[in-house]
Amino acid sequence: MAGLFSGRPGSRPGEHDGHHNGPQHTSSSPSTTTRSAAGELLRKKSGDYGRIAVTPEDDRRVLRRVDSVLLPIMLTVYFLQVADKTTLSYSSVFGLIEDIGLEGDQYSWLGSIVYLAQLIMQFPLAWLLVRLPIAKFTSVMVLLWGTTLCLMAATHDFGSMMVARFCLGAFEATIGPSFVAITAMWWKRGEQTNRTSYWYAMNGVAGTLGSLITYGIGHIQSSLRPYQLIFLFFGFTTIAFSFIMLLYMPDSPMEAKFLDDHDRLVAIERLRVNQMGSVSREWRGDHLREAIFDLKTWLWFGLMLAISIPSGGINTFGPLIISTFGFDKFQTTLFNMPYGVIQGIAILGGSYLATKWKRKGIIIMWLCCPVIVGYTIMLALPHDASHQASLLFGYYLMSIYPGITPLLYSWSTQNTAGDTKSKCTNAILFLGQSLGNIIGPLLYSQADAPAYSRGLACNLLMFVAVILLSMVTSVHLHRLNKKHARMRVAVGKSAVIIDTSLDSPEEAATRKRDGGRVVQDEASESLMARAAEEGDGHRASRERSSERVGDHAFDDLTDLKNEEFVFVL
Repeated sequence: MAGLFSGRPGSRPGEHDGHHNGPQHTSSSPSTTTRSAAGELLRKKSGDYGRIAVTPEDDRRVLRRVDSVLLPIMLTVYFLQVADKTTLSYSSVFGLIEDIGLEGDQYSWLGSIVYLAQLIMQFPLAWLLVRLPIAKFTSVMVLLWGTTLCLMAATHDFGSMMVARFCLGAFEATIGPSFVAITAMWWKRGEQTNRTSYWYAMNGVAGTLGSLITYGIGHIQSSLRPYQLIFLFFGFTTIAFSFIMLLYMPDSPMEAKFLDDHDRLVAIERLRVNQMGSVSREWRGDHLREAIFDLKTWLWFGLMLAISIPSGGINTFGPLIISTFGFDKFQTTLFNMPYGVIQGIAILGGSYLATKWKRKGIIIMWLCCPVIVGYTIMLALPHDASHQASLLFGYYLMSIYPGITPLLYSWSTQNTAGDTKSKCTNAILFLGQSLGNIIGPLLYSQADAPAYSRGLACNLLMFVAVILLSMVTSVHLHRLNKKHARMRVAVGKSAVIIDTSLDSPEEAATRKRDGGRVVQDEASESLMARAAEEGDGHRASRERSSERVGDHAFDDLTDLKNEEFVFVL
């Protein structure tokens, strides 16, 4: 099998398949953990060892099939979510503010209320995503938000629009957490970053295509106002696609009708290298407690909060900022299109580099640099027609920031294991995102036009904070890897194991063909020597052990409890 754990049915107890020196032992036994449905299915179909052989060809074939079915659904739904959410900013330049009589900060609150609803929904969603079939639940939420968007066309004042926007946010709150969970459920860690970037890149597509669609709708002569047509068009499209998602999106690999029986097992087995568990449908209180007291959780929260404050502000006020450069409403809409193109390039490019170099912290820091330059230009120059070209250049540099968010999604996901803990960590992550998106629009005010200096200056500071937090997070993950090396030595394992969850099938096969055995460095030897000096208990543990690496990969262990878990920097 491609990957770290290429065990096969019938292999001898204790056989390591060239990936691990010394006898094996795990600190958690099946009696103290919950074996997921995926682990039980593998054990039932493949015998006591609970594994099947997966060749690189099997791996690639199943990956292509999964990509071809799931990604089009996820990409379309995320596109609609972004387009639906940004209909407010499109509508702002087509008379919405004047027609419903918005004053002062009321427009800002219409931007923030969506994220307030999402903030309130995060912890109920964490429980629901553990307990309910994830695809069916998400499809219903898509249907409800499409219906809400259609009803927004009938709003006539600030109060009714606030209610509609709150409901829209509550239903849309499902998409981010569910897509992060679905990505972890179907793809290996090395595949997750690019897949996350694909669906998140719909921010750029929605910015470009959404602007083009809005431009066309704005020219339609009708008894309805252009912004009402915008709400109805995107709302009915969303409703229609919710039924497609309900029909074709499976709840887990075990229930995938587009795979035959053998390929369902391959789809599960290929994820063993992740050491992240699988769907359990059982809520674990101990996982919740660990998520809350895990420092990593709050680092993800801080990073997502810092990146979402500027995101919320620009998403709501972006078109209005461009209009201060001296453009009319149609030019404003068209000049917002390159912003979406650059977003897409930044998202896909950043994820490609993070996957290629197998590092996320440093890529996040790099992506912050041009954004900081863009904000500096926007703050330094007067917002008038004489500086249009320079201001547009600065505005487009700012649009690189969305490349950071999918890296944070995958960085958090790849460093968290256990079904309930993963969902709870995602809830806290999206709590930070929702809170940031609430704060972001409130830093801008129509009274600050045309410079919007307060909002732009605060956003600039947030990107400095992202750089600092990324440094701290990388150091902490490095320390956790050292701690897990000591934990492995304490139970008679090699201090170093080869993690192929970030490798392609070809790379993993090459490691196996070349022997794949870990050559312990001086630090590993020193750890083993110190463990041996502690007495016969460790030697007895090593002699008793007959388990292989990954035997408990589907036992719903958390990342901090599973000493075989390798943290991704």
